[in-house]
Amino acid sequence: MRQSVSGGVLGGELGYRWQAGQFVFGLEGQGDWANLRGSHISLLDPTLTERTRVDGIGLFTGQIGYAWNAALLYLKGGAAATSNRFDLRDAVTGLGLASDETTRWGGTVGVGFEYGFAPNWSVGFEYDHLFMGNANEAFNNALLIGHPLFSNALNRISEDVDMVTVRFNYRFGVFGIPKY
Repeated sequence: MRQSVSGGVLGGELGYRWQAGQFVFGLEGQGDWANLRGSHISLLDPTLTERTRVDGIGLFTGQIGYAWNAALLYLKGGAAATSNRFDLRDAVTGLGLASDETTRWGGTVGVGFEYGFAPNWSVGFEYDHLFMGNANEAFNNALLIGHPLFSNALNRISEDVDMVTVRFNYRFGVFGIPKY
C-alpha cells in the first residue's frame, strides 16, 4: 500500500563549487528538519490506523552544471538519509498501540536552477527524488499480543520522497570574485 505524506522542510546546505569555463562542479551536504506526515486506515484490519512521519532528511551529493551570465542549471545525485517514525493506532480512540523509529539510507537525484541576483547572493529552485526503497518494520508491543495480523508482525513499508525546495545562498568568492 502506498501512502502519501505531505508537509514542509526547513534546513540548510554547505558545499563547494568550482568552475571550469561554462561548466560547474560541486559537492554538497544538506540537512533538513522535516514535518512530513500521513495516515490511513489499515487494509488488513480497519480498526487500526497506520501513521507515517518523516522528521529529518539528509543529502550528500555531487553536482554538475552549466553556467551562463548569472544563471546556473545543474544536475545532482548521491546518497540520502531519512529519520522516520511508524505508528499503529486504534482507529476509534487514537490510542497508540505500537511504534518503530528508523533511519533509512537510499539514493537521490535532482535538478536545479540558481540565479545570482546580487553580488555573492543567489536564489534557486530545486527538485529532488529520494529512492529510499522497501523495508520490513517490526511492531512489537504487548497490546498487540494475540492480534492475528500485527502480533510480532513485519510490515513492508516503501518510502520514496519527492521534494521541491527554494534556496537562498551566499557564495564566498575567491579574491572577492563570486563564482558558482
